Amino acid sequence: MSLRLPRPAVSRLGIKLFVVILVVNVAISGLVFLAISRSLDRGFLEYLDTTQANRAETLAEGLGEEWARRGDWQWLRVSPSAWQRLVRQQLWPGAGTAPQGIERRLGDPKDFVLHDAAGLPVIGLPPDDEEEAATLRWLPILHEGERVGTLGYRPPEQLMARMDRIFLARQQRNLAIIVGSLGVASLLLAGGLSWWLGRRTRSMALATRRLTEGDYSTRLPEQGRDELSRLSRDFNVLAATLEASREARSRWVSDIAHELRTPLAVLRGEIEAMQDGIRRLDQDSLHSLAQEVGQLERLVADLRLLSQSDAGALEVQLAPLDLAESLADRLEEAEGWLTDSGITLETRIQDEALMRGDVQRLRQLWNNLLDNTCAYTRVPGQLRVTLTAASGGIRVTWEDSAPGVPEGELDRLTERLYRVEGSRNRASGGSGLGLSIAAALVKAHGGEMRPSSSPLGGLCWTLTFPTLDDDLSREEIA
Repeated sequence: MSLRLPRPAVSRLGIKLFVVILVVNVAISGLVFLAISRSLDRGFLEYLDTTQANRAETLAEGLGEEWARRGDWQWLRVSPSAWQRLVRQQLWPGAGTAPQGIERRLGDPKDFVLHDAAGLPVIGLPPDDEEEAATLRWLPILHEGERVGTLGYRPPEQLMARMDRIFLARQQRNLAIIVGSLGVASLLLAGGLSWWLGRRTRSMALATRRLTEGDYSTRLPEQGRDELSRLSRDFNVLAATLEASREARSRWVSDIAHELRTPLAVLRGEIEAMQDGIRRLDQDSLHSLAQEVGQLERLVADLRLLSQSDAGALEVQLAPLDLAESLADRLEEAEGWLTDSGITLETRIQDEALMRGDVQRLRQLWNNLLDNTCAYTRVPGQLRVTLTAASGGIRVTWEDSAPGVPEGELDRLTERLYRVEGSRNRASGGSGLGLSIAAALVKAHGGEMRPSSSPLGGLCWTLTFPTLDDDLSREEIA
């Protein structure tokens, strides 16, 4: 079921995320603003300086040509308007009118000063204005290699002192608007993202708290394909696993109690019958008591083996051996017993299959599989055992005849104390631990045991073991 939990008004994670995103975006916006403002300031002044110098050089060349054509500067002294026309023609040749804005400000005739070869002013500042003259930049006016005059012009720092401030102020205002917009967008993004993530993580935190309190039915909604959705799926798998584990543990305790109750009840009944004189205390009575005690011992031994397997402490003495020989010898010993039980044995065992294993544990594995086949196979029945070895591993196929097992119950066959028929009748089976022990023994040998339906009509077990070469390769890598 989906989790329906009350949501607190404030999420600490959401607030932290909101503050972090907002601070980072504001810091980035501020750094961008400062960097672009500084770049605009320096770049713009460099551009003005280069442009003004190029125009001054152009004007100086034009003045040199005019001096060559007229021979002196007297015509400029008597006609200031001629100076304006000359500057306009030299800086914007072919233009009907002078450009507007910054271009016109850079080419204003008033910002140029002309002195003759003797240093006397022709246009512009008087010679005694030394402070103003010191701020100007000067270019010689040459004719055939001889200096005929000097052209002075104001540098951009003075010339554009006001206009560049206006330009930069406008650019900085536009940039401030952009940065402000980014700040508002960051505020909205941080708020929305922190609210969304805070809601998701808050649900996970509350669900985790319920899970730690033992409510394994808690589930999280799985929405989307992002990491949080995968985390929700993993959480749901964990909750389902814990719930199944609790149910299995409860069933396990109940089944163990039932298995122990039966032989104990038999022992108690027989002992009370002997005490009351209903049954004589003789060899037959003692043999019956010994059988029940043996059943208890086998059950306790099986439980101990499974607990050791769960703890990873199952005692297995691995050594190189031939699995084909181990299986063939055990089946040969059991052939007569199987025949008496009405089961026909068919073997297809390869000559040699080397692996690392424990002879006694493998014999216990074959015994458990034989017991399971004899307990559940309908007479007359059939058992077919096949062993093949290849570079990918050793495969043992254990197939018996009817009755079969429903597909939906195949995966539960190795559960402890599980029986397909759902009864506790020993006439149709043992304690229900044989297949669990078999699976644990296969796992202890590094193998895998999988159930499926048999072509003979019953159950098929496929056991895979690593070969001796595979085990040696693992040891070398380790």
